[in-house]
Amino acid sequence: MVWSFKSFDKLKVQELYDLLKLRSDVFVVEQNCVYSDQDDKDQGAIHVLGYKRNRLLAYARILPIGSVENKYAMIGRIVIRQTIRGTGVGKELVRKSIDYCQHTFNELNIKISAQSHLKNFYQQQGFTKKGDDYLEDGIPHCAMILSANG
Repeated sequence: MVWSFKSFDKLKVQELYDLLKLRSDVFVVEQNCVYSDQDDKDQGAIHVLGYKRNRLLAYARILPIGSVENKYAMIGRIVIRQTIRGTGVGKELVRKSIDYCQHTFNELNIKISAQSHLKNFYQQQGFTKKGDDYLEDGIPHCAMILSANG
């Protein structure tokens, strides 16, 4: 897997197409969820791209502290192509995203909005559930925090 971290203005047209298609394939088609994926946050994000043999297999979006949350950097739009789920690529993607926040932004407090059925997966990555579940685009989610203070 070849990983890259790019700001919006550094994305190649094909990379932008690939990430939007992967997000749409999973979040809209596979999960049968009609929502507007283009939320005007991509322009200020760092895009984590995981390619193998010129095919995007894994993606996440990192939003720096202050862009959405004042106390946390955020990792979102975490997505793995269906055909490779369960192979460890998801853990690798989350770990690389956390490391980026910690080493590039020097930010130890990270928040995600996790689909509730993936809570255990994110707990294994060090996140702790905060608060009650809520609906986001018709899918149960929960806030999860990775904090320097535990």
